[in-house]
Amino acid sequence: MIKTSGYRVSPTEVEEALYASGLVAEAVAVGVPDDRLGQAIVVIAAPAGDDPEPTEAVLDFCRREMPGYMVPARIIWREALPRNANGKLDRASLSASLVESSRQRLEETGA
Repeated sequence: MIKTSGYRVSPTEVEEALYASGLVAEAVAVGVPDDRLGQAIVVIAAPAGDDPEPTEAVLDFCRREMPGYMVPARIIWREALPRNANGKLDRASLSASLVESSRQRLEETGA
């Protein structure tokens, strides 16, 4: 669960909405520390079409189809997402690397 803006958000629910856009082939939604929101929703995704980073189109879709608190704060694009030994998306390593980089950014800004 991601706790953002006083809401509990299922990462799967965010990911399914992104898949429904038709612009995302693979996605993992993660909550990262945020001073204002508690956690911000960050998505690591692989694009489905020719556009290597369809950020604006995806965010426009999310704003139309999802409640505001569920719209990702940021989308990080990759050609492919890492998989674990079982062939599933490696959510644990993606989440750990995002949370760590977010913490480092907060420390650098003095927050």
